[in-house]
Amino acid sequence: MRSIEAQSELGTHRVENQPSERDDADLMNDDPAIQESLAELDDETRRRLGNYGRAIGSRDMRWSAREANRHGPELFLFDRAGRRLDEVRFHPAYHRFMTMSRSAGYSSIAWEGTPRGHSAHALMVYMASQVEPGHCCPLTMTYAAIPALAKSDDSKILAWRDKLLRPSYDPSVAPLASKTGATMGMALTEKQGGSDVRANTTWAQRDGHGWRLTGHKWFCSAPMSDGFLTLAQTESGLTCFLVPRWLEGERNGIRLLRLKDKLGNRSNASAEIEYQQALAWQVGDVGQGVQAVIEMIHHTRLDTAIAPVGLMRAALAEAHHWVSHRSAFQRRLIDQPLMRNVLCDLALDLEGSLALGMRIARAFDGTSAEERAFARIGVALAKYLSNKLCPIVIGEAMEILGGMGYVEDTPLPMLYREAPLNGIWEGSGNVICLDALRTLEKLPLAKEMIEMEFEAAAGQDAMFRRALQDYWRDWPSVPEAGQARAFVEKTALLLSAAALIQSAPEGITEEYVRTRLSEPRGRMPGAVRLADSAKILTRLARP
Repeated sequence: MRSIEAQSELGTHRVENQPSERDDADLMNDDPAIQESLAELDDETRRRLGNYGRAIGSRDMRWSAREANRHGPELFLFDRAGRRLDEVRFHPAYHRFMTMSRSAGYSSIAWEGTPRGHSAHALMVYMASQVEPGHCCPLTMTYAAIPALAKSDDSKILAWRDKLLRPSYDPSVAPLASKTGATMGMALTEKQGGSDVRANTTWAQRDGHGWRLTGHKWFCSAPMSDGFLTLAQTESGLTCFLVPRWLEGERNGIRLLRLKDKLGNRSNASAEIEYQQALAWQVGDVGQGVQAVIEMIHHTRLDTAIAPVGLMRAALAEAHHWVSHRSAFQRRLIDQPLMRNVLCDLALDLEGSLALGMRIARAFDGTSAEERAFARIGVALAKYLSNKLCPIVIGEAMEILGGMGYVEDTPLPMLYREAPLNGIWEGSGNVICLDALRTLEKLPLAKEMIEMEFEAAAGQDAMFRRALQDYWRDWPSVPEAGQARAFVEKTALLLSAAALIQSAPEGITEEYVRTRLSEPRGRMPGAVRLADSAKILTRLARP
């Protein structure tokens, strides 16, 4: 908090009608939309989340986020004598975020035996994404790698799982045994296959208890992670491996070729790498690589469904602050009917995406076959919908700020660059939609769980019930592939509405159901008829 305000009298003019920067934010307690989810958590978990939300929401951390994105990671291939380093070095602000989020339990809280641990994790993703989303990548993969290693009884794999579970960030260049905690990345994609990992050509050969990998990976996420889950071919087929970044007394055969020059996610490094006889440990059965890594992908998809909701929340918080403190034509912007309509429409997209994302997180917390099936189909639906909405919502929020929204002095450019990422990562739109169709066809329990969610909501809301009748008329069965997007969008909207009916206060659900499911609307945000904007804007406001 500054003790002396910036000078407004500048000689040639006085600075007026320019909203000041937002002050410290309590990202948990100042957000009415997440209070329903918090009610299900125990006191200790709420305390941990509250501390994290206050710490990461401070103005100081928002400035650190800007620094971490302005001064991105640098690749150092060699030392000054020409010896290989293959290292990426980060700005101290990036390490600050990694330390804060790791110690708060971002990557471990779901596996500590904490009640509703995945819900708590999802709320951390939601809050972290509002401030500095780049550092979430390695922590999300660390969170998701833990269950992928859970079935192994190999002592080496168990040692890795133990270090992944520790809430300690240790960026040192050192082997696992010397680390206070470890992070895990992924290196799956190759040039010729992309999402079709069965086309991978990286080759693995046995070397005693371990394996030696040789090949090229087109995308390696977070290349300074302590280890990577990767896929390589063996004589028995595609197999999953854990590749340590550092060995005892030497560097593993992992060569960094270049860092990807990405649109966004600038604080975090992504690389193109080669394995040159890199030592690796087998994860799962030989020839069952996809099955071994699918558990990790399933959990990373939860984060890719939640993270865009955090991005939307951050953008709309900035927009709401702007219109509350700026006037045009003798009226505050927030009092202008059209501005209220646009902002409320965007806020409803946020509300629906958050309600659905947290319902899916609760399914991840479940242990029954029914909840596991619902998590399997629900995470695909939530990921698709929230990521398709995210760039639209952030683009409109940027426009609300006008020229200032296009300037790096505000977080809107960073948020806008980040907006497409989670829709691409862990399955782009078409991949996700086709996966949803396959799940419904091969896992009847998933379809039954969706129907149960629908019927529970229909029993409480007449408008929803009529919309559901239209849905069953249009989609009496799982459609053919060409209709996958239309089907997944409508199913996800209905599930979002059902989640709101179960959790949101009166007024939010009615507007969502009416404007998304019952009445015709234009293609652009704000092209709807809203009956009660005050209640929606109150939910969006922060002190």
